[in-house]
Amino acid sequence: MHASDLPNDHAPLIERAFTLDVGEAVNAPVHVDGALPSYVRGTLLLNGPGRFARDGFQYRHWLDGDGMVAALRLGPGRARFTNRFVRSGKFVREESDQRPVFRTFGTAFAGDQLARGIGLESPVNVSVYPYRGALLAFGEQGLPWAVDPVTLETRGLHTFDNQLNAVTPFSAHPKIDHRTGELFNFGVSFSRQHPMLNVFRFGADGALVYRRRLPLPYPSSIHDFAISASWLLFYVSPLLLDVEAMLRGGATVIDALAWEPDRGSSLLVISRETGQLVATIPIGRQYCLHLINAFDQGSRVLVDVVEYEQPLYPEYQVIPHLFTGTFRGHPVRFTIDPAAGVAIERRDVAYSCSPDFPAHDLDATGREYEAFWMLGISAAGRPGRKFFDQIVRIDWTTGAADVYQAAPRQYFGGEPAFVAEPGVPRSGVVICQAFDAERTASSMLVFDAFDLAKGPVATARLAEPIPLLFHSTFAADEPT
Repeated sequence: MHASDLPNDHAPLIERAFTLDVGEAVNAPVHVDGALPSYVRGTLLLNGPGRFARDGFQYRHWLDGDGMVAALRLGPGRARFTNRFVRSGKFVREESDQRPVFRTFGTAFAGDQLARGIGLESPVNVSVYPYRGALLAFGEQGLPWAVDPVTLETRGLHTFDNQLNAVTPFSAHPKIDHRTGELFNFGVSFSRQHPMLNVFRFGADGALVYRRRLPLPYPSSIHDFAISASWLLFYVSPLLLDVEAMLRGGATVIDALAWEPDRGSSLLVISRETGQLVATIPIGRQYCLHLINAFDQGSRVLVDVVEYEQPLYPEYQVIPHLFTGTFRGHPVRFTIDPAAGVAIERRDVAYSCSPDFPAHDLDATGREYEAFWMLGISAAGRPGRKFFDQIVRIDWTTGAADVYQAAPRQYFGGEPAFVAEPGVPRSGVVICQAFDAERTASSMLVFDAFDLAKGPVATARLAEPIPLLFHSTFAADEPT
């Protein structure tokens, strides 16, 4: 069936975002319409799947595409754009062989290979973070690859000064405390009998402070976590990975995952100082892909998450027919008493348009905050393919939602990146990637972070379109 003939099509022409023949740009000029605030000086960084076909072979799943890092540099009177594919082991091998070689998250084929026979060869396509003089590009489960902060040229696999090895499980969502300089992360060791959560803490000097191996109740697919001043918080959903089906049965990751809600979901509360498990708290039978933030409040900790009725990964296929399910999701705040090992309160936010890619002021990571931003799907709950067409701010003090609705056939990608106005409370902008499917054109939209509904205050128009990427961050220029 042709995409234009789909019944209940709530994302017309979205296929154009997944069929681009993407080139690489180096310091290309970008035209900016509107008024860019003077304090927005720095680099918007993004990472995500940049290509979904290789030599005529089409991938099935949004997580299958080759990772591409993009950088929009904003300064006085200038805007420049650079994008490069990450020259990972997978990318280099497949470029050399001029064919797909490795099995991906959602696509298997005759003769496909695994990395060292024990896991996927990462396409390095989820997130990117500045860290100790480099940019680290991360994939779903594996060590990051370092890229040059200016040219985006790939430097190589980043082993944290040889403190980790190439097969270390390492997630795409490290947490960096911008006040202490510490980096925390985790990785799951999937095993049917003895699944383990690996927890890492690196000091401000880059030295590994600890690596803990903690038992999991089942081999849960965990994508993200949160930190507070005292705790590491993990939402463990009953989405189980049968690693044997993947390693010996030839299954893809998506086919080896099973949703078993009767097992229940839980929050793991781990000491930030020691890495030891303090409490396992039952919280229902829902699914969480991304957490938002967490912070201490006396002896309690507040944990903010985006919760869904079912897992999201099946909604990422088959490209370009995404988000065809009818279930919903919404933000939730849990108040936890770690000493008693109980959830004292649950607060549900009314906005339920299946939001994702939540983001907040990164300086508030692990600390009390008032607002966050995310993407939403206006057609959530209705059958047929859909895509992100709203940018949303949630104010925790009121629970109110400030929403910007895109025009028809315009879509958003990745998390909105917040840039604070220095010294001014509740003032700043958010920058978000947009794709005009009617014109097959890409831009970065700049909004007043606290008045999204009035529309963008500035638009940075890219010379060539790029796919809708995943995660982003903003690296501000050092004051001069």
